[in-house]
Amino acid sequence: MLLKAGVDISRLNREIRRALHIIDNAFFDNGEEAVVTSTYEGNHGAASLHYANDAVDIRTPKKRGKDIFTLIKNRLGVKFDVVDEQDHIHIEYDPKGV
Repeated sequence: MLLKAGVDISRLNREIRRALHIIDNAFFDNGEEAVVTSTYEGNHGAASLHYANDAVDIRTPKKRGKDIFTLIKNRLGVKFDVVDEQDHIHIEYDPKGV
């Protein structure tokens, strides 16, 4: 897993930090390299979980993007929201009472 210049994962909370390994494996299993493009830095919506250190953005891969997106969504399960934002995959830990 690579980090875009300026991205800091040190503040991430436990559950989203643990998810990084699962995300990285989904990319690896499809012959791609995961690139974290944002955690808390950058501009996000006011209610974004990025600011709570519970979200990451991952660059959408050039190949097999839909396959990787589906694999991440299935492997992370219901406690995570995984959203295809076209140029990146937004992933947040948001258990919603599960």
